[in-house]
Amino acid sequence: MAGQGQLGRRRVLGYLIAAPTLAVGVSWIADSTETQKADAAVPSLPQPEDIFDLGDLQNLAAAATSGLITVELRTDGTAFFAVPRAEVGQGITTAFAMMVAEELDLPMDKVEIGLADARPELLMNQLTGGSNSMRSMYLPVRTAAAIARQRLLDTAAAEWGVGSGRVTARAGVVSGPGGLTATYGSLAKAAASATTLTVTAQLKSPSEFKVLGKPRSRVDAHDIVTGRKQFAMDMQVPNAKPTMVARPPTINGTLKSVNNLGALRAMPGVTDVVAIAHGVAIRADTFGQCIDAIQKVDATWGPGTVDNESDATVLAKLRAAQLPMAVPPLLSKTIDAEFVFAFASNSPLEPDCAIADVRPDSAEIWSSLKVPIVAQEDIAKQLGLPIDAVKVHVVQGGGSFGRHLFHDVAAEAADISQKMGKPVKLSWSRTDDFRHGRTHPMCTSRVRANYLAGNVLTYEQRHTSVQTDFGHGLGEMITAFAADLPVGGNLSFAETIFELSQSSPYNFGVTTQLLNEIPLKFNTGSMRNIYSPNVVCAEELVVDQLAAKMGQDPVRFRRSFLKDQRLLAVLNKAAEVGKWGKAMPKGTAQGVGVHSEYRAAVATLVEIDCRPETVNRPVRDGVTGPRVTKAVIVVDPGFCINPRGLEAQMIGGLQDAIALALTSSLHIKDGIPLEGSWDNYFYTREWNSPLDVEVVIMPNTSESPSGAGELAVAPAFAAVACAYARATGTMPTYFPINHGTLGFEPLPLQPSTPQSPTDGLDNTF
Repeated sequence: MAGQGQLGRRRVLGYLIAAPTLAVGVSWIADSTETQKADAAVPSLPQPEDIFDLGDLQNLAAAATSGLITVELRTDGTAFFAVPRAEVGQGITTAFAMMVAEELDLPMDKVEIGLADARPELLMNQLTGGSNSMRSMYLPVRTAAAIARQRLLDTAAAEWGVGSGRVTARAGVVSGPGGLTATYGSLAKAAASATTLTVTAQLKSPSEFKVLGKPRSRVDAHDIVTGRKQFAMDMQVPNAKPTMVARPPTINGTLKSVNNLGALRAMPGVTDVVAIAHGVAIRADTFGQCIDAIQKVDATWGPGTVDNESDATVLAKLRAAQLPMAVPPLLSKTIDAEFVFAFASNSPLEPDCAIADVRPDSAEIWSSLKVPIVAQEDIAKQLGLPIDAVKVHVVQGGGSFGRHLFHDVAAEAADISQKMGKPVKLSWSRTDDFRHGRTHPMCTSRVRANYLAGNVLTYEQRHTSVQTDFGHGLGEMITAFAADLPVGGNLSFAETIFELSQSSPYNFGVTTQLLNEIPLKFNTGSMRNIYSPNVVCAEELVVDQLAAKMGQDPVRFRRSFLKDQRLLAVLNKAAEVGKWGKAMPKGTAQGVGVHSEYRAAVATLVEIDCRPETVNRPVRDGVTGPRVTKAVIVVDPGFCINPRGLEAQMIGGLQDAIALALTSSLHIKDGIPLEGSWDNYFYTREWNSPLDVEVVIMPNTSESPSGAGELAVAPAFAAVACAYARATGTMPTYFPINHGTLGFEPLPLQPSTPQSPTDGLDNTF
């Protein structure tokens, strides 16, 4: 396979798809890169992620069906591309519009991007996750657009009776000798093919780019700021009435009986009430009437799957399951550390929602889904229908945090619609999301580092986690391509993903990073950046401890041990821009973190204020804590498609990181989280967020993009933790650092969704 930096002006292979207007598919094999190695006294051998990472697996899985991805040209001169990925705020629709506009030589406003319905023929090429959308789709989409452009040129040349070398295309118009011109739209039908043909075209060289690599605002920005953008919750389907569910007081609790079914059905606006496995579904004229009915549900509940679990019991089980270290302290000096990371919520800002219209012989689903093919298969099986009788439409979601890798809400909507015999518009409440939705598992990371004479001889990390659910498509990829993976044996899906996503960036001698999971039946998911934020935070805190033990500055120490020249470059730039080492007041400090994943490199430098007057600022029903006052993020994404979009992704990752480090966690008691709303769950607030944020994008080091969507979370988390340790003189070992303080009065467990407040303005601050 060709190196990622060798894309160049290569000739590409594709297909003309039989269609009434021009439609083009591609043939593509994934690219791979090798990490540059630096010399060190005790070099470390490559880890599996260095050789073949999770993104390489996704690229390999996507390659087989890349020819089925098409760019269509319409008779009105516009191009349309149905993205087989999910848009949940990360801006991929803008990036794909840029690719099509570049290779087709079309203005951006002539390119329309939609979201593809579930397409079973794509097999494993319709999964959004692992920061892989740009890596896996960059070449196929450009190829399809380039072939479309070449076909238009050839069609015009044939109609004019001139050589194809004498025609050019610009801004949607083909021009020939003697002033001949034709719009793309006028050529669309003539350029179409009645049969599928193999064709070739030539991609543009980066030196010719006029769109790619240039800052662009989002294609949907105007609709977003004017309130016109349609998210999943805004979808309207005829007769699909609002529906909500009264849920049990424990996770996965079962419904034994509804004791007042008649009274519920007689309530104002209520049209239907049915029992489902884990709740009582209520359909009404308005969501407010659904909430009113939830207040009156009298149900008998059976046990859940983790009824007796709490933070303390889970932590005890994690510690009991920690894998032993392999290297004992011998003649060297040793640092041993353990870090604990609390449960964190996968709740996006838009509550989980889906529309389902299930009929005796068919079903139609609308929802924000990152793996719609798996959703289609599972829902068809659940309903007892053939797959081709179930249509699954992917709609834009208001956030994800990895939540939409799972189709729980769509499957539940389908179940309710089938039982009621009517279309439903199901919405989970925010309380449902926090208490019954997906969580990032509680975990521990133990680290042992042996060092001597200025070198690190061994580095061992043992990551122990509550079981992470990967039943959303990645598991099928691992099974299908097991022979191609650089890991073997009897590894679980989770262990395989851990090995393909985690590697130490340092030459620390003999290095091992291992995962073990305990099978507790929480509803878990791979929240943004999967394992990396916790693993990297633990490692970078230990790196700072090693630097201190050896009497070195933390940045200088990292420079001495980093393996990757790209990481060294971003670290140096961050130290320069952030003025590393400057004098700061007592109780404030700087911290740095570096990370390499998705074939990209990033360094983060932050400044934090841990002075009492900052930490103890009064906030009603909340925890304030330290404030990150400044952040510098330096990123090398290989090739940057859209600097403005990349900057937004880096800032989003920073906000995630501040939340995970300082305030964002779930408190588990008696089998359910105490958090029941965004008021209780302290994702980064303005009072913890820096006013001074700078994102520096390094010059391109490749002709293809690396992954970037989740890239900034891990190093920013680590940088905040390291800054906190330096500011307070104490290394934090339990995250978020304010988890021990419960800053709110928990909502009651029943009713599962509380009544909506009527004094909202009185509660703003």
